[in-house]
Amino acid sequence: MEIKAVKFRRDGFYSQPFVFGGEEGMDRFDRAVRYRGSLQNYLIDTGSEVILVDTGLPAGTPEEVPTEESMLYTGKNICTYVEALASLGYTPELVTKILLTHRHSDHSGELRSFPNAQIYVGADELQADELQGLANLVPVHFTDGPYFNFPESQTIVPGIHFIKAKGHTNGNSIVVVENEGLFYMLHGDVTYVDEALYENKLSIVFDDSAAARETLDRVREFVRSRPTVYCGTHTPQGYENLEAKRVMDLDHPVPTSLAAVDFSNQQASGRYVCSVCGYVYDPAEHDGVAFEALPADWRCPRCKQGKERFNKA
Repeated sequence: MEIKAVKFRRDGFYSQPFVFGGEEGMDRFDRAVRYRGSLQNYLIDTGSEVILVDTGLPAGTPEEVPTEESMLYTGKNICTYVEALASLGYTPELVTKILLTHRHSDHSGELRSFPNAQIYVGADELQADELQGLANLVPVHFTDGPYFNFPESQTIVPGIHFIKAKGHTNGNSIVVVENEGLFYMLHGDVTYVDEALYENKLSIVFDDSAAARETLDRVREFVRSRPTVYCGTHTPQGYENLEAKRVMDLDHPVPTSLAAVDFSNQQASGRYVCSVCGYVYDPAEHDGVAFEALPADWRCPRCKQGKERFNKA
């Protein structure tokens, strides 16, 4: 069995208030501290099946233009998600299953590029706008009972477990792959950066804060008890951990390497992108109303985040 990272954005950042401020409030943390960001999802090649964990941003999603006030920045394009998949030697036709951690478009954006694959998704996510019109959805009800300290799970194939992990969204899930004595935890956004796992902090993005706290507690308990390679979506630490087969040690954190960001020589198009879910606000599609002219309490129509979560595109 092989696990590979599908890399499609690099050189982003996530500010400390964004990744740590979910419970104590953003004002407790330093906005000038920016952790390294990227975007990648994961592929599992079992030898008989090609299984994806999430499917990247939709092709054509514009790059953001961050400023010093930006709370987060998903990074520069490397290529599209499908092109990243091709660089690993795979075509969409080879994919048999997709395990969707949650609905947000940086995880679900290219689902329609895989018409031959069964898309496994927590049943509580089925009503999400991003999933409408897909005929190949397989609702997961987590009927296989506990998986270690997680109460609800479903085995997809031997050694690959889909686990209910509500909080970030109400239907959020994580994937654990058992291979050669290690547990590879492929998660969506339980944390955005590994520093948050070490420091036991929730990000500010969740549908249910109490459930998000419970999930993070369970993840930390699992990591303490079993040799776990922790593979996130929004930080290069995710693929660095994977490639090094680095077991997460909560008592001995990998030293933080902060993002170096150049805010100069950037031009904007008038469009804005939600850095949480990828929704693009284009004035041309809203009677010419500029983003800046929207009321202060306007929220993203997809994920309900405020204007401050948007970056220029």
